Amino acid sequence: MGAIAAAVNKRGENAVPKAIAMLKELTHRGVDAHGVATPTSAVTAKSIEEIAVQNISSSVALGHNLSCILPRDRPQPVQGKGFTLAFEGRLFPSTSLPDVDEVMERLGLNPQRNAGQVIERLEGSYAFAIACPNQIIAGRDTLGTIPLYYGENETTCAIASERKALWKLGIKNAKSFPPGHLAVVNGQGFSLKPVKTIAQPPREDVDIETVAKRLQTLLLESTRKRVSDLENVAVAFSGGLDSSLIAVLAEKCGINVQLISVGLENQLEVKFAETAAEKLKLPLHIQIYTVKDVEKVLPRVLWLIEEPNPIKASIAIPFYWTAENASKLGYNVLLAGHGADELFGGYQRYLKEYEQSGVEAVQKATYRDMAMSHEKNFQRDNQACSFHKVELRLPFVDRDVVQFSLSLPPSLKIESAKDRLRKRVLRQVAQNLGMPLFIVNKTKKAVQYATGVNKAIQRLAKKKELTSREYVEKVFQRVYPALEVSK
Repeated sequence: MGAIAAAVNKRGENAVPKAIAMLKELTHRGVDAHGVATPTSAVTAKSIEEIAVQNISSSVALGHNLSCILPRDRPQPVQGKGFTLAFEGRLFPSTSLPDVDEVMERLGLNPQRNAGQVIERLEGSYAFAIACPNQIIAGRDTLGTIPLYYGENETTCAIASERKALWKLGIKNAKSFPPGHLAVVNGQGFSLKPVKTIAQPPREDVDIETVAKRLQTLLLESTRKRVSDLENVAVAFSGGLDSSLIAVLAEKCGINVQLISVGLENQLEVKFAETAAEKLKLPLHIQIYTVKDVEKVLPRVLWLIEEPNPIKASIAIPFYWTAENASKLGYNVLLAGHGADELFGGYQRYLKEYEQSGVEAVQKATYRDMAMSHEKNFQRDNQACSFHKVELRLPFVDRDVVQFSLSLPPSLKIESAKDRLRKRVLRQVAQNLGMPLFIVNKTKKAVQYATGVNKAIQRLAKKKELTSREYVEKVFQRVYPALEVSK
């Protein structure tokens, strides 16, 4: 885990100071080692200052901050023959090699030709950048679970793990790098092309029992791939269907599972999580917060997620707290249920789609939401967790799980426009696993409401005689005074 930063100077001047400036903005993502590279050399050190004083010059520069989550993680960038590589994320399933070395092997002697094969053939949650003579080659995994942004101004094209690094260079138009794409970056700008992106597969008409068995197998295998290099793992736990399934599947993989639940005072959902954990016979750590805690943490969370959006903030805060508690308990990998609502029709709004436009509209909506989850969900929560040096892994967001789930008829997910439960086939999986019926049949309550954070932000805004959006925007402007908040 860590951060990537890469820069190309359009005028052929030294881009290394730009890469170093971006790394300094991203030290919260990794402080165990730092590195800067040109296409022909790589330097790593314990501090960025050690690198900054060295005489390194190139119009193409690449940087990396390392957070050492696993013993095999090593300092980057690494050097190939005529190029250097920085890799951020994980390959699944894991091997004994550092992930960056496995990617380096795949690139061989020709990164320009082979970079696309990394995206096409290597499954995982990752982003990478390669420094070649006169250009950067960058890519992101098919589902976009690891954040990556890009942008340019008059002098510089740049890529980084968070937008704040680009903003530091005066690049205001930072965009999310499209998942499953490869970019060639040179003095003329960015050239992006799709390599392996999410597609709507042909529909499979099968019965729910058959589908549930196949889905259970895929989810178990996805979870196993994401915990095979661990002995212990934490699970962001609400007691609902998605997080309970992840917890049960992780335990079946033979590792120690620690559930973590957070919420404000007097939230019924916290009590529900306690009851669910007891029935699942898994240890649960509960941490209770106050409105004052929300007020205190909001500026930092907005700094991390880089958006003045009250809904996103009220989701990110619980994940920030969960990661914080995981770290304090000694866990540096956190599993969560992202993707389940998009894949299996969990959101309430799908019922409106069903009623107004029919079942085909629901299928299109779930596909669209899954394809955009990198911007709506994954980036936000990765950035919230990374502050605590906690790696977020998402078993539902797996190539095989996603492809299979998108191929299912909507009737296996939502029975009708009045379906209060939804996610029917996923509930069947939970029932087949022997999970308690009160968990199997629990209705969805979004994290911002279940934890009470959304209501806390409303209360804080009301004290200032502001709407939630106005309040969050004001806090955001204090955090990022140089940025204009788009209305």
